Order: sequence, then C-alpha cells, then structure tokens
Amino acid sequence: FTPNATEQTVIDILTRRSYEQRREIAFEYERIAKKELVVALKGALSGSLETLMLGLMKSTVQYDASELKASMKGLGTDEEALIELVCSRNNEELAEIKRVYKDMFKKDLEKDIAGDTSGDFAKLLLALTKRDDPSNVVDYEKIDDDARSLYEAGVKRKGTDVTTWITIMSKRSVPHLQKVFERYKSYSPYDMKESIRKEVKGDLEKSFLTLVECFENRQLYFANRLFEAMKTKSAKEKVVTRIMVSRCEVDLMRIRTEFKRQHKRSLYQTIAEHTKGDYQKALLSLCGGDD
Repeated sequence: FTPNATEQTVIDILTRRSYEQRREIAFEYERIAKKELVVALKGALSGSLETLMLGLMKSTVQYDASELKASMKGLGTDEEALIELVCSRNNEELAEIKRVYKDMFKKDLEKDIAGDTSGDFAKLLLALTKRDDPSNVVDYEKIDDDARSLYEAGVKRKGTDVTTWITIMSKRSVPHLQKVFERYKSYSPYDMKESIRKEVKGDLEKSFLTLVECFENRQLYFANRLFEAMKTKSAKEKVVTRIMVSRCEVDLMRIRTEFKRQHKRSLYQTIAEHTKGDYQKALLSLCGGDD
C-alpha cells in the first residue's frame, strides 16, 4: 500500500463488496502479499476510517459480538452501545451472537453482561439474551391479559412492577407484542412509549424504549439513531460507524427508505453534510446511493 492511492483504492474495493467477497479478497491478498490484509489496513489507515474498514472485515455477527465486547471493556461501560446491540437484535440474531461471542472471546456473553450491569437493567438485558426460539406466534387469548398486565404493573399503580414488564417484553413474539401495544391504549391514557417515559428512568428507560421502537419498526429505529448521531456539526462517528457496518448486509436499504420518509432528506445527503474526508467517502460508498 502506498499512502495516497491507498485510501481511495481500499475504500472503493471494500465498501462495494459483500462480506463473502471481502473475505475472498483478504485470502488472495495474504497469498500474494504474504501478510494479512487486516494488518496492512491497520498500518495504512487511522482514525474513524480505520475503524470502519476493520469493521467491514468481520461478518455481521462477528462485528456485533466484538462491539458488545468493546462496550463492556475497561473501566466504564458504554451503556448506549450495549442497549442498542442487545435491545435491537431479534432472537435469532442474539442466539448467533452468543455462539460467536463464545468462539471469539472464550466467555459467555450473559456472564459478561451480568458482571457489567446491575439491577433491573441487568435483568432486562439477561432476559433478552435468554429468549426462546424466534416465533411469530400471536396468542389471541393472551393479548388482552398482557395489555392489562402492562397497564396494572405501571401506569395504574404507584411505582412500577418492572419484572412484569420484562417478562412480557422478553417472552412474547414481535407480532404478538405489536397487538398488545395496540390493545394497551384501551387501558392506559398513555401509549406504551409515553408510559415507559413516565415510569422508568436512565438505562432502563432507554432499553424499554429501544425494544418498543424495534418491535414497531426496527429500520425506523436505526434511521432515527443515525439522524440523532448526525444532528450536531460533527457526527458521533462511533454510532454512525456501528450502525452502517452492522446493518450494511442486513437492512441498510430499508433504513435508507425510512430515513428519507421520516426526515425528508436522504441518509446520503446527511452523511455528506456531517462527515468529512476519506471517512465520508467510505460511508457514502457503503450507503450506496442517494434517495
């Protein structure tokens, strides 16, 4: 790699390929150059661009697992990242992440979360990582009971019975919960999100809100997270990188659509305005196009 040609070449090649193709490129590179592509990238790049490119060299599930590990490393926990990663992933994704996390770090994700969080926040995250097989079952008998239980455990009483909320939100399928939240409005003067804001605070509030937003429309949740991260003059690059890398093989096109619908401008334009340099070029290339 020569520094100047490097960035542009690396960006062009790696951001426009699928992970499978990137893996083949890495394999070929190592055969020819006799060194690992990841090592070469670390040597040639720096800052946010390096973080982004190294992220792309992992599969989606490896990336999610590494980001979870990083959110719990060192002195402070990055709760925001932890909440996003656990509360926005579905059962199937979390089951995969747990398996790969154990492979990569020789530790149990649950144990690490338990060691790094406490109280109801810990209980909720652990309940989510222990969810059963993904199902789309709607239990019509239970809709009304669940909606009433959510109401009676929160808005109706003094204080909040958080355990009931955790149980219902971690044990039911997404289509079931969508119907429960609809029915909930016939019991409560506030919808589910307003109720959460009234009843709980801090990390627990953020976690429940993330869950409900993802149950309702996961791509809109990511679109809004990207919008929030690029509201200020300089973007929260960590958040932008994490969402772009972790969703580029999953649902980025649909996130783009929701972004445009909700914020009346494209994700592409927003990235162009709030980031700069090679990092910006890489993000735009990964984004794929203007809407």
